Amino acid sequence: MTSLTGSTARPRLGWLAVGAFAGLALAVAFGPALAMRPARAVDGTTTTPEHTISVSGIGRVTTTPDVADVRVGVTLTRTKVRDAQSAAATAMAGVIAALKKTGIADKDIQTTSLSLQPVYDYSNGNAPRLTGYQIVNAVSATVRKLDTISDVIDGALAAGATTLDGITFRVDDPASPEAQARDAAMKNARAKADALAKAAGVSITGVSSISEQSGSVPVPTPYFAAGGAKDAAAPSTPVQVGTNEVDVSVSVVYLID
Repeated sequence: MTSLTGSTARPRLGWLAVGAFAGLALAVAFGPALAMRPARAVDGTTTTPEHTISVSGIGRVTTTPDVADVRVGVTLTRTKVRDAQSAAATAMAGVIAALKKTGIADKDIQTTSLSLQPVYDYSNGNAPRLTGYQIVNAVSATVRKLDTISDVIDGALAAGATTLDGITFRVDDPASPEAQARDAAMKNARAKADALAKAAGVSITGVSSISEQSGSVPVPTPYFAAGGAKDAAAPSTPVQVGTNEVDVSVSVVYLID
């Protein structure tokens, strides 16, 4: 018959306690790894990417201008700033008066350039020598009666304008020709898309996006710088109005199936 004494039981109980503590520590350390992971559900909202055809379209409308912007000015050089300013002011006052005499309203005359710069002589090869001051004063005049353009130009030159920087013809209200060009651009884009869809054996079901670019292309009329007042016996300056082109381009992405 075997019996256990108290002294013998205590060590065994101690080892059991140590083993239990070690097992608890392992469970804490590896618990996250051994735990069951939840399964991820499949997202039922995921859709197939859209099928599209991307094309560009161009629309062009030819217009007849109804206004013109004429740019004239005075450029003078004097030895003193005050003299340059005074001479330019007197000459420009005469030019503006001549513009108004042809029927141009105050609201249609705008100063576009006004500057004063020193003039140096570099011919001696030494340090530049100040010889005077050049002043530039220029305006842009909107001519709404195109049959008076020649009178506007000739009158400004006769009144003292020394520069004629150019003339630009345009349509005062471009909304209507732009709308026509836009319609033509969209029809051009749809025709391309229909041809592509037919060749690919698919159908167009809608429009995903549209972007637009527009602009007017004027026919330029170049002029040269005038040398001074116009001779009264000289013939009138010939001016041809010509035509302008309004262009609209669109980029369209069509949906297909």
